Amino acid sequence: MPDKLELTEAEWRERLTPEQYHVMREGGTERAFTGALEKNKATGEYHCAACGQLLFTSDAKYESGSGWPSFTVPADSDAVEQERDTSHGMVRIEAKCSRCDSHLGHIFPDGPSPEGTRYCMNSASLDFVPEDDA
Repeated sequence: MPDKLELTEAEWRERLTPEQYHVMREGGTERAFTGALEKNKATGEYHCAACGQLLFTSDAKYESGSGWPSFTVPADSDAVEQERDTSHGMVRIEAKCSRCDSHLGHIFPDGPSPEGTRYCMNSASLDFVPEDDA
């Protein structure tokens, strides 16, 4: 795994769009069914929009009906870290990029078999690289 990427808040604001900054650095969530990658069915890779680390492949993406891009497993077991999230009066598992600690979305135990896990990600936190460009 690559070294941790640590930037100042000013550097993050320079690097990210306002929406990406809100989602990835402030733990925000884009509205359901509005993300650019929610309906994406192309073959390729999904990278962290903040640092470029490979997070998911299209082989793990599926239509969950939740309104956000959903995946069964990360591309690498070390790519996504999990952290307990008790915000908004709920107890959830937050998904964060292991390289830059950016908020990606949440992890739920209602995914398809055999893993049974749904990585529910914000489109704003992902950069899609089509297979031909990967």
